[in-house]
Amino acid sequence: MQIIIYDNAHQVAESAAKWVKELINKKPAPVLGLATGSTPISLYKQLVEQHKAQGLSFKNVTTFNLDEYHQIDPLNPQSYRSFMDKNLFSHVDIDMNNTFLPTCAVGENPRVQGLAYEENIKKHGGIDLQILGIGANGHIGFNEPTSSLSSRTRIKTLTQQTISDNSRLFKPNEKQPTMAMTMGIATIMNARYVLLMATGANKANAVKDMITGGVSAMCPASALQMHENAIILLDKAAASELGEQNYYQWAESENRKLIEHYGYFHNY
Repeated sequence: MQIIIYDNAHQVAESAAKWVKELINKKPAPVLGLATGSTPISLYKQLVEQHKAQGLSFKNVTTFNLDEYHQIDPLNPQSYRSFMDKNLFSHVDIDMNNTFLPTCAVGENPRVQGLAYEENIKKHGGIDLQILGIGANGHIGFNEPTSSLSSRTRIKTLTQQTISDNSRLFKPNEKQPTMAMTMGIATIMNARYVLLMATGANKANAVKDMITGGVSAMCPASALQMHENAIILLDKAAASELGEQNYYQWAESENRKLIEHYGYFHNY
């Protein structure tokens, strides 16, 4: 893991945007794994601004989202398709035919849909860079605690904590989904690079468990300890429970010299 600690959430978003921008500029047909939730919104704002001001083009980009609510209409404002359209897709020059989410409509078999999503990722050559957030309970995507570390795209029942955490996004009388389709942990681990963003003190315990705890299904994000190219971007609040912060900061200053010379990606 490469642990990078910034002063604030804005700097986390700026750093994440640099990684995405370099991949888009370096690889002819990059495949991005995208996340929803409050944390990546600031990243998408940065990318939209760079598209409009600097000509960052998404014409050749293919995207795969981590998750989508089960049996939700894509036009529903609460769907993750709507989220992505609102925060990124409708503001850049991406081909909407190249944007994919693990959907499962009424009448569709979740297992069949999950297998089809995995095959579609393979057909496009795999994910180059997967963007992640982390839940307060350590989930990535909707891989809740107890999720198999070898899991693939499938349907998951959400924990009460996740439902409670997400309830702020729903109106009082609005039906809130309790199940979702999600990439599995093994799917995420197959990405060539993983970029996890975490901001705010409410994520501090999950961040600590992810980085310094044992690899365990009870903290799904801890599987990233086993990823060859996992980059963890934190603000000071999210990093507040970590020890060894001086080492992380020193290591980042040394790694920065390599990045300035060779770029962010060593195999593109």
